[in-house]
Amino acid sequence: QVQLMESGGGSVQAGGSLRLSCAASGNIFSINFMGWYRQAPGKQRELVATISSGGSTNYADSVKGRFTISRDNAKNTVSLQMNSLKPEDTAVYYCRAEGLKRTASGSPDSAWGQGTQVTVSS
Repeated sequence: QVQLMESGGGSVQAGGSLRLSCAASGNIFSINFMGWYRQAPGKQRELVATISSGGSTNYADSVKGRFTISRDNAKNTVSLQMNSLKPEDTAVYYCRAEGLKRTASGSPDSAWGQGTQVTVSS
């Protein structure tokens, strides 16, 4: 069983910063992609940023230039530095692992964290 545990959410005023962290634990051989998604009330879950095991990153247009994703492959952790936060960034942020293998020959799997609330007030 692989678990993803997020931390770092909270409340901040517009223009402020927060840093989210996520640690994957359990029987893990490798994880291809790690990332962050978010879901605001009444809206669908959307991609925020992803990072491959090789360090390639992908960002939603709405967060480019403000958010930075990073990961530590050895520790199976991923972080999201969020700067210049806006009220529209308010959402529950979910950590995601894709292409997760428990053994070298195992089939890839995926996992979600339970989410952490980020609230940005104007």
